[in-house]
Amino acid sequence: MLTRLKKLFKTRDGLAAVEFALIAPVLGTMLLGTIELCNALECHQKVTMVASSAADLVSQANSVSSSDMSDVFNAAAAIVYPFDQGNISIVISSVLSDGSGNGTVDWSVANANGKKLNSGDPITLSQPLMSTCDADGNCTPCDKGKCSVILAQVTYNYTSPIGKYFVGSVPMSDYFFERPRKSATVACNSCGG
Repeated sequence: MLTRLKKLFKTRDGLAAVEFALIAPVLGTMLLGTIELCNALECHQKVTMVASSAADLVSQANSVSSSDMSDVFNAAAAIVYPFDQGNISIVISSVLSDGSGNGTVDWSVANANGKKLNSGDPITLSQPLMSTCDADGNCTPCDKGKCSVILAQVTYNYTSPIGKYFVGSVPMSDYFFERPRKSATVACNSCGG
């Protein structure tokens, strides 16, 4: 009996299978976690691209109409593919200078999921977007109503295929400022205030 016990402790058959059975759940979890993290990072990158593309499209015009804005929203929402386009909220606003380096909302338009800003709402700018700066970094604010920026705000509720069972949806948001290219301001015909 004692020799059989010694033989059992010396044998190594099946050791690799036992080790694999112990490490497989950890490796599987790490693989799925890496895939989920990559999906979330890709979605956040697409949210940033939506904000910059929407602001860029509007800033290229002298004026836009409600049908132009609808086209911009459709084009911008298509960027999030293959993620669900129904979860995206896009708000595009024109912000006029207030004479002190910040701005106020001139007009605002939102897609079906978004909530537009009110005309006249103040917007605080962290950079001198409404200013003219010299080589030394001295900035002079634009006169009131003489310059503007297009502000695109995007919010997306990301729900991962696997993580939805554990964490639910994760809100992602970004914003982008773009100066108009063809005129000092971009008018929005029939967009409302």
